Amino acid sequence: MQIGNKPCRIYGEPHAEYLLLQMTGEHELQSMDSEVAAIAQSAHHFLFAAIPVESWNDALSPWKSPAVWGKQGFGGKAADTLRFLTEQVIPTLKWQLDLPENVKIILGGYSLAGLFALWASTQTDLFYSVAAASPSVWFPGWMEFEQQCPIQAQRVYLSLGDKEEHTKNTVMAAVGDNIRALHSRLAECGADCTLEWNSGGHFKNADLRTAKAFRWVMEEHT
Repeated sequence: MQIGNKPCRIYGEPHAEYLLLQMTGEHELQSMDSEVAAIAQSAHHFLFAAIPVESWNDALSPWKSPAVWGKQGFGGKAADTLRFLTEQVIPTLKWQLDLPENVKIILGGYSLAGLFALWASTQTDLFYSVAAASPSVWFPGWMEFEQQCPIQAQRVYLSLGDKEEHTKNTVMAAVGDNIRALHSRLAECGADCTLEWNSGGHFKNADLRTAKAFRWVMEEHT
């Protein structure tokens, strides 16, 4: 489905209980079918939209930051991406696919898209829950920012690969301590949250890790 200038992939069914949104890069599209098949193991009725971003580092970063690896820095255009979601994607999907007015909207993603989902939930209470798989919580300034502008979603899934913090890159090595601290903070604030550790590094089973995240936030927890 064309929304604005973006060709979005839509899976699932209309009249759904949950609307799942994921910002995706070109590198993820080939594994999208397997991810959605894994999400569909849930008993819940959902509509899933994969929304492509042209420049991953720019579109999903909340503020500008210099390169952490390689040569490409971060352009800090997350606010534009969030505006596109709230003003175009969500209204279009609700209208064209006859979603219930009270559909529960879940924003999720992997890596920098996971950080974007967490950040977006500090800006609006629109998202029922956040499914952040291996999110880039090492991003410079993120932990301080989240203390000032807390995540508003009531249900948050966090995960990390158990080898991700064992890196020579000093900025990215903070990911383990940061995700533990974020999980503790959310729990203290009364959010329904979990932190799941996956075996392997950052690039292992990204599609299945993201599917697990979406499945968890659709389940009811006590």
